[in-house]
Amino acid sequence: MARTRAIIFDLDGVLTDTAEFHYQAWKRLADERGLPFDRHHNQALRGVSREESLRRLLGPLKVSPAKFAAMLHRKNDYYLAMIATLTPADLAPGAADLLRDLNRANWKLAIASASRNAQQVVDRLAIRRHFAAIIDGAAVTRSKPAPDLFLEAARRLDAHPQTAIVIEDAPSGIEAARAAQMRAIAVGPDAAESPADLHITSIAELNVELAESLAADPAYGAAPTVSSNCFGPF
Repeated sequence: MARTRAIIFDLDGVLTDTAEFHYQAWKRLADERGLPFDRHHNQALRGVSREESLRRLLGPLKVSPAKFAAMLHRKNDYYLAMIATLTPADLAPGAADLLRDLNRANWKLAIASASRNAQQVVDRLAIRRHFAAIIDGAAVTRSKPAPDLFLEAARRLDAHPQTAIVIEDAPSGIEAARAAQMRAIAVGPDAAESPADLHITSIAELNVELAESLAADPAYGAAPTVSSNCFGPF
């Protein structure tokens, strides 16, 4: 039986620059609370869940569960106001052609994003038709760097993890892909030092030929090297 050829995309920072919206929303919340927060601090929040992001933002500061929930809600309101301005023109350069070409080449595609607002972003960008599955942070208990999001995406695509390729911009996402025993393509400078199979500066550099080349690698379909602290098998 032929293997399902699957590519799993992160969303923020890969297919669109909503990562900047997340930064602006966290920055506004931090400023309201008088908490130190800049782009350097923001790197620790890339690719992780909203709850974990707030815990990292607060650091040793303790707040009540009610206040914690209120802060999460406020940050999300700030973010939602910004993504309401998104249009298909905000899709990353080259992404529309890439998705179309991968569909034509019979690759099965999924989005796996830690954001619980991924569905809204996908609809604002008008790209839902390209994907067989869209998995957001509400679909799993553990977020990246745990492999759960990517394993759930592979399950929905009916693809074995070892024959799936992940496209990520955050180190935590690359770590999750490796823990899931998937191939990984790192996009942009933040994941430049990560143990990915391929590093590109933007999604515009990726094409069907590169995906086919990675799939043709003799090691494709065999477990990549992962650290001993991976989160378990599929």
